[in-house]
Amino acid sequence: MAQFSFDIESSYNKAEMNNVEQLVVREIASRYDFKGTPAAIEWLPEKKGFKVIGSNEWQLDTVIDMIGKQLAKRDMTSKVLDLSGKVTEANLRAWKDVPFKDGLKQDDAKKITRVLKEKHPKAKAQIQGDIVRVSSTSKDELQAAMITLREQDFDFPLNFTNYR
Repeated sequence: MAQFSFDIESSYNKAEMNNVEQLVVREIASRYDFKGTPAAIEWLPEKKGFKVIGSNEWQLDTVIDMIGKQLAKRDMTSKVLDLSGKVTEANLRAWKDVPFKDGLKQDDAKKITRVLKEKHPKAKAQIQGDIVRVSSTSKDELQAAMITLREQDFDFPLNFTNYR
C-alpha cells in the first residue's frame, strides 16, 4: 500500500517580510501623528527580525500593530514575530528588537506530535530536526491532520510542505 506524507515547518517568507518592511516604512512616513518623531523600523542583523524605534512605548506598539496588519494583508500570521523582548529607552527614544521565529523548537515539535497521536492515531508523526514528518496510508487522514493542526492555537506559525 502507498505511503503518503507531508512536513510541518515553522518558518516565514523572507521576500514577503521585505515587502512588509517597505510598506510599514511608507506608512510611518505618511502618518501625521508620527511627524517629527523618531518612529522607524529597521532590520536586525542578517534580516532575522525588525528593530522598532519610537519616542515611547505607545509608538512602538503602534508600529508593531502596523506590522501585524501588513502581515495579515499578505496572508501571513503575526505569530512569526517574537514579541517577548524588552523595551529599551534612552535619549528620548525607545526601541524594541522583534526577531522572527524560525524553525520548530523541540518542545513545539513534541506538542504537534502529541496532538496528532491523540486525535489521529493512524497518522505517524516523526520529529526530524526542526521538521515534523507526518505519514499515513490515507491522504484523507493527512488532510484531517492538517485541519486539526490549523485549528490548534499554537504560539508559532505552521507551514505544511513536501506533500507526497
